[in-house]
Amino acid sequence: MTEWRKASKSSTEGGDCVELARFPDTVGVRDSKNPHGPAFALSRESFRSLVRDVKAGKLDTP
Repeated sequence: MTEWRKASKSSTEGGDCVELARFPDTVGVRDSKNPHGPAFALSRESFRSLVRDVKAGKLDTP
């Protein structure tokens, strides 16, 4: 069974969270409000790049 995880700082109500799951070659990403809905997979390198860009503020909207 796949273990989906969300950030420890997420609210206990579940709300607006992104959940992640590790697979051998990819990282799965889904919306915690819809755990049986669609998810997408990123290569590990693409996931690292996404995290790096988020932390750097490159994806912030004006």
